Amino acid sequence: MQAVKCVVVGDGDVGKTCLLMSYSENAFPAEYTPTVFDNYSTNIVIDSKPVCLGLWDTAGQEDYDRLRPLSYPKTDIFLICFSLPDNVLAKWYPELQHHCGNAPIILVGTKSDLRTDPDKLKELERFGQKPHREEGRRLAHEIRAEAYMECSAKLNMGLKELFEEAVMCVLKMRKKRTVESTVSKALEQREAH
Repeated sequence: MQAVKCVVVGDGDVGKTCLLMSYSENAFPAEYTPTVFDNYSTNIVIDSKPVCLGLWDTAGQEDYDRLRPLSYPKTDIFLICFSLPDNVLAKWYPELQHHCGNAPIILVGTKSDLRTDPDKLKELERFGQKPHREEGRRLAHEIRAEAYMECSAKLNMGLKELFEEAVMCVLKMRKKRTVESTVSKALEQREAH
């Protein structure tokens, strides 16, 4: 069985832990508890093949800026979670580029259920902010993310699709590397003769 390591980063209280718990344990946490580090594991099937998906939850608070990168080595894919785009460009994308420049990224807009909450929309508008899919897509393009996806851990919407997309992205990249390696070896052997 292939294994895929998926590390989830983003600001504190953006919904990372809720996303992981809702997906892996079918349970939405009742209250916010800041995470330092936590791991979840689940098995999924992609193209009739089982995959062990390791999910790494990280702390978004500044207090953990020096500890968080310890979870980055050998990461197959990162999910940058955000509710407002400010810190994606200022913090998360630069941090991942510095520590793991070649690992693919999926940009994840969390708490998509709030888009239909009139009180929350009014609150965001008061601060000049509005959740826009187009803004997420533009941001994903800007950071060269593999995809932009939205989800709601509270309603369990889009979670299955998100993690399937993450695993498929990794498997596709592994297959591409294998093909490139095989072609490279064949060319080396041809040149040697």
